[in-house]
Amino acid sequence: MEGALTAVPVTGPALRGSRCAACAVTVHPADPGCPSCGGPAEPVALSTTGTVWTWTVQRYAPKSPPYVVPEGGGFRPFVVGYVELPEGVRILAVLDGVRPDEMRIDMPVVITAGDGVPRARPADPDSLPRARPARQEGGVS
Repeated sequence: MEGALTAVPVTGPALRGSRCAACAVTVHPADPGCPSCGGPAEPVALSTTGTVWTWTVQRYAPKSPPYVVPEGGGFRPFVVGYVELPEGVRILAVLDGVRPDEMRIDMPVVITAGDGVPRARPADPDSLPRARPARQEGGVS
C-alpha cells in the first residue's frame, strides 16, 4: 500500500486507512488484511478531524538518518501525540501551531498535510501525519 496520506477520491488530503469487509474494524495505516479477523480490507479515507488522546514533547533529536540537524540551528523540541479519529482509530501525529502549555487532552484538531517529523529528509510518505488545533483552521476551539 502507499504512504499514510492518500489521494483516495476526497477533497484535499486525507489519511489512508482500511476497513475490514467482514468485521468493520478500521485501521491506520492501511493494510490489505484485517488485524482482527484476518479477512480482506478495503482502502478508506479517514476523517481529517479528531481530538488529542494524549501528547508529549519530543525533547531530543530523532535518530539520524533520516533526521537532519540544521546547520547552526540545533534541535528544536516539538509536540507529538495520539489523535483519536471519529472512526475510533488513534494515530500518532506531530502537533503544530500549539505550545506545550496550551496543549490539553480532548483538544479538537485538524489533520494537515506535511513532512511529518520536523527536519526528516527525505520526506517519507509513511512519516507521521501532522495536526493543528481546530481553532486555527476556522473550527471550534
